[in-house]
Parts: sequence; structure tokens; C-alpha cells
Amino acid sequence: QVRILESGGGLVQPGGSLRLSCAASGSNISSLVMGWYRQAPGEQREWISAISTPGTKNYADSVKHRFAISRDNARNIVYLQMNDLKPEDTAVYYCVTRRQTMAQYECWGQGTQVTVSS
Repeated sequence: QVRILESGGGLVQPGGSLRLSCAASGSNISSLVMGWYRQAPGEQREWISAISTPGTKNYADSVKHRFAISRDNARNIVYLQMNDLKPEDTAVYYCVTRRQTMAQYECWGQGTQVTVSS
């Protein structure tokens, strides 16, 4: 079973950038759909991005044109480049995975905190 671990969160000023990493072990990610969710305090969990096995990328409207997802199957890592960060991007960010045949994400990381504040 795949295990995933996020890193790269932290405190950044509005307008700044961060790159989150999601390192997988136990299985190669090349056959998995990879994605990111986030959850702000008092809010519901929000899907923000996914990348398919061929590399098709999708984004929530709230992050489109600011965030970029990518995958490095050889290194078993998925990235989320976050630019032009806003205070409303403050949340715990979770990496997720699922097999292509599954409708729901099966594996969740523990999350990494992103705080956007001046």
C-alpha cells in the first residue's frame, strides 16, 4: 500500500510562493492519480488539484492560474507549486492518491500547514 508524506508548508507573506512536495513510498505513483486537497479552520475540505497518469491536470477555480501540479514518476514525488498566495489560501494541505479505477481517493497524507499572512 502506498504511503505518502507532504512537506514544504510554512509561513509566507501575501503574494509569495511555496512549493509543496508529496513523497510516496510502497508503490510507484506512475499508475496512480495524484491530487491535493486543503482544509482551512472551520471549513470543509476542498479539492484543489489533480494530475492523471498521462499527466492531465485539473484545478479548482480558486487556485487556477496560480497553482501548478506536477509529477516526477521516477522520483515518486508530486509537487504543488503555489504562486501569488493569498490569506484565504491558509489551510492544511493534503496529498491524496487513488487507483485509476477508483472514484474516491484511497490514501491521504498527514497534511502540511500553509499560512499566508503579513
